[in-house]
Amino acid sequence: MDEITGFAALEPEWDRIEALALCLVESRQGREPPEALLEALTALQVAVSALRTETAHWHGLPLDGLSMLEMDILAALVAVEVQPRVGWLFQSLQSAGPQPSPALLQELLALRPAETAGLHRAMSPEGALVSRRIISVEAPGLYGALQIEPRMLARLMGWQRVLAPPPGATLIRDPASWQDLVLPETQMRMLREFLIWVRQRSRVVTDWGGRDVGGPLALFSGPSGTGKTFTASVLAAELGWPLYRVDLGMVVSKYIGETEKNLNALFDAAHGAEMVLQFDEADSLLGKRAEVKEARDRYANMEVSHLLSRIEQHRGPCILTTNLRTHLDPAFMRRFQAVIEFPRPDLAAREALWARLLPAGAPIAAEVKLAELAAAVPLTGGGIQNAALHAAYLAAEDDTEIGLAQIATAIWRELGKSGKATGHKELGPLGAHLPQAERLEGAS
Repeated sequence: MDEITGFAALEPEWDRIEALALCLVESRQGREPPEALLEALTALQVAVSALRTETAHWHGLPLDGLSMLEMDILAALVAVEVQPRVGWLFQSLQSAGPQPSPALLQELLALRPAETAGLHRAMSPEGALVSRRIISVEAPGLYGALQIEPRMLARLMGWQRVLAPPPGATLIRDPASWQDLVLPETQMRMLREFLIWVRQRSRVVTDWGGRDVGGPLALFSGPSGTGKTFTASVLAAELGWPLYRVDLGMVVSKYIGETEKNLNALFDAAHGAEMVLQFDEADSLLGKRAEVKEARDRYANMEVSHLLSRIEQHRGPCILTTNLRTHLDPAFMRRFQAVIEFPRPDLAAREALWARLLPAGAPIAAEVKLAELAAAVPLTGGGIQNAALHAAYLAAEDDTEIGLAQIATAIWRELGKSGKATGHKELGPLGAHLPQAERLEGAS
C-alpha cells in the first residue's frame, strides 16, 4: 500500500486536537475521560511526534524553527477549518466563535503555569507564527480569537485562490515561455540564476544556515521595447505564479508619510503569496539621493529606505525596471541579487524576432526576407512586435498575403510614434515599398 503523504498525512494532527477537546469536555463535567479515549489520544501523540519530524506535509508553510507548542497552536487553528466538529467543540468550550482563544488553548493543551509564558511569546508580534503571517491575533490578551491566515490555509489545503491585486498593482496577463525570449546568452544565464534564488531559498537559508536577505530583487535596465516586462512574464510563468506590475505613480505620494503607508499596504497584501512583483520606472523612487536641504528631501530619502526595507522583509521575487540605470544611486546596486542589462537587439536578434512575431498562421509573401527586414530598420523587440501585428491586420483587411507594402507601412507607423519618421529613407530599402501617399506626406 502506498505511503500517505501531503495534507492527508496530517489527519492525526486534527484527530489529536479533537481528542484533547473531548478530554477537556469530560474534565469540565468533573469526569475522567473514558479509557478508550485516553488510549486513542496516546496513540495519536505518538503518530503526531513522528509526523513532525517531516514538515514537507505542510506544503511549504514557513515552519522552520517552530517549537512543539507553536506547532500545537497551529494544529488547533487548522483543525477548526478542516474538521467542523472541532469548531463546534471549541464553541461549546468558550463563549465565543469556533476560533480558539489563548485561554482555551492554555486549558486544551494542559499548560502548567510555568509554560504559559511560552504561549504568550508565541502570540506576540515577535513570535514566529505572527511575524511570519502564519496566524493572526484578533486582540491582545487571553480572550482574543486566533486564526490561521487565509492565504496560508489555502496553500496548505491546495486551494486555487484567486488573489486580489495588491493595492497599486495590476495583474499582467502575457503568456510567455523561455522559447519566446530573444536575448544574449549571458542575460539568459543571469535570468536562470535569478530563479535559483527563489527555488533554493529553503536549502540555503533553512538547511545550510545562509543569511536570508529577502526578495530576491532584480534590476532590469534598458531602453523601452527591449523586453523587460515580457521577461518578467517569462519568469513568473516559469514559477507558475502571477505577475503584478506596480504603478509607482499610485504608490508615491507628495504628502509626507503617505508613500510609506501605500508601500505597507502593498507588501502586507503580497505577504506570503506566491506572486512576482514588478516595479516600473524604478528611477522615479531610487534616483540619486538628494542632498538634504529641506524636510522634503529628508523624507524622500526615508521613502527609499522604507521601500528597500520592505523588499528585504518580503519573501518573493521583486523586479525593478528602468530605462535610465545611470539615474539610479550606485549605493543601491548592492541590494540587487541580479542586475541585468537589456540591449537593443542586434541584427541576428532582430531576424529571430521577426520570425517569431509575424503570426505563424499568416500567409507571407515570397518577397519577404526576414534578414532584409532585420537589416532595414533597427527596431526594438517591442517595435517589431507592433509592426508585425500591424502588417498582419493590414493584410487581413486587404485579403492578401503579408507583403513588403504592409510591412513598410507598419514600420513607418512605428517610427512615427517616436518622431523618427522624417522621410521614407528611414526605412532603407523598404522605403520603395511605402505607398506613394505616405512617401509624399513624409517628404512634406
